[in-house]
Amino acid sequence: MASENSPQVVRSEWWRADTATLHARKQEIEVLKRQLDAEQNAILAEINNRGVRGCSGHSTLAALIFEDFLVTDKEAGLRADRVLALHPAVVVGGEVVPPLAPLTAEAAAEGAIGGAQIDAIIRTLSRIPSTVPEEDVRGGEKILVDLARRAGPRQIARAGRRLLDKLDPDGKEPRNEDPKDVRPELRFVKHRDGTLGLKATLDLETYARLKSDLDPMAKPHKAIDGVRDSRTQDERYGDAFTDYVRLKTTSRNLPGQAGEATHILITMSYEDLINDLGEAHLDLVGPISATDARILACDARVRPGVLGTAGEPLDIGRSKRTVSLAQKYALTIRDGGCAFPGCDMPVPRCTAHHIVFWRHHGETKIDNLVLLCTKHHRLIHHSEWKVVIAQDGLPEFTPPAYLDPTGTPRRNTMHLRA
Repeated sequence: MASENSPQVVRSEWWRADTATLHARKQEIEVLKRQLDAEQNAILAEINNRGVRGCSGHSTLAALIFEDFLVTDKEAGLRADRVLALHPAVVVGGEVVPPLAPLTAEAAAEGAIGGAQIDAIIRTLSRIPSTVPEEDVRGGEKILVDLARRAGPRQIARAGRRLLDKLDPDGKEPRNEDPKDVRPELRFVKHRDGTLGLKATLDLETYARLKSDLDPMAKPHKAIDGVRDSRTQDERYGDAFTDYVRLKTTSRNLPGQAGEATHILITMSYEDLINDLGEAHLDLVGPISATDARILACDARVRPGVLGTAGEPLDIGRSKRTVSLAQKYALTIRDGGCAFPGCDMPVPRCTAHHIVFWRHHGETKIDNLVLLCTKHHRLIHHSEWKVVIAQDGLPEFTPPAYLDPTGTPRRNTMHLRA
C-alpha cells in the first residue's frame, strides 16, 4: 500500500483542487524548476572554470552535459552556451572575463525566465557589434529581460531584432548601389502549407509611393504600461499592408464589380453556420474555417451567402448586416478607435464587430456594435473574452477567468472621446 506521502497519492489528490489552485501550483513549480536550472548552471560554470578535463575527463562542457545527462547533442550545446553566457569565465593567466548576459543570469536565478527565453536573449546579445558602448548593451539587455518576464522566445527574438536595428542601424552594406529600371510585376502565390502571399517587382516610383503610404501605418504601437510593441518590422509592415488594402478597397474611386463597390463572397451551409462547425468557401481563396467566416462576415466589404442542404442559396447578405456611414461616424465618436483595453489602433484600421453575432440574430445597431482592430477582432471570436455595452453606453470587456478570476470589466482609456 502506498504511503501518505507517495507521489501516487499526491497526484491522485489533485482532482480535489479548484482550478485556481492548479494554475497557481503549476506556476510555482515552473519557478522552482528554473531556479534549480540556474543553480545547476552555476555549478557547471564552476566546473568549467576549474577545467572540465581535469574535473571530469571530458574535453568540453557540452561533452560533459551530453554524457552525464543523456541528452541530445543539440540540447547539450544549448545548455553549455547558457552556462558560458550567464557566468564569468576564467581564462589562461587567471583573468576573469565578465559574462555576456549578467542581467539575464539574475532573472534566471530568480526563476523568472527559462531556457528558450534565455537562448533568445543570448542570440541577440552575441550579435551586437563590439563597437557598441557597454552601457548601451546593458540597457538593451535590460529591455529584453524585462520583456522576457512576460513574453515568450518569439516575442523576445522580435524585440531583439529591433534592438539590433537600433544599436547597429547601418547593418550590412547593400550589394547594388543603382537599382535597374524594371517593369512592374505582381504574382499571387499559394504556398504548400496553405498560406497565401504576394511576389512583386516594382518600379522606383511605385515602390516609393507604396512605402510612403505604409511607413506611417507601420510605426510601432505606443507603449502600454511599459510594454512595447513586440512585432518585428516585417510584421508591422504586414499589418500595415493588410489595413492599406482594406482602406483602398472601400474607396469609391476604385473600379468595382458589376457596378458595386469591391466585395468578397463567402458561402457555407446553413447547418454549419448554426452549429459553428465545418468550413466555408471564400471567393478567390478557397476553403476557410467557420470561425474565420464569421470574423470576415463582420466586415461590410464581405457578403455572406448561406446555402441550404441541397446547396440552394437561402440568404445573400443585405445592407442590414453592414454598418452604415452614419453608424460608423457614431462608433468613431463613441469608441475613438479599437475599443479593446490598452489598444491604440485608430478608427481607419478597425472594423465594426457585432457583439451578438448576426447569425444569432444580432442587430446592426450602435448598442450591438463595437470597433475592433484585426488582432482583437480575432481574439474576441477565438477566446473567452466577453464584450458588452455598459449602462453608460460604452463598451466593456471581461477577461477569461484564468486571466482575472474576479471578472472585473475593463475599458479602453487610450482614445479621447468627444
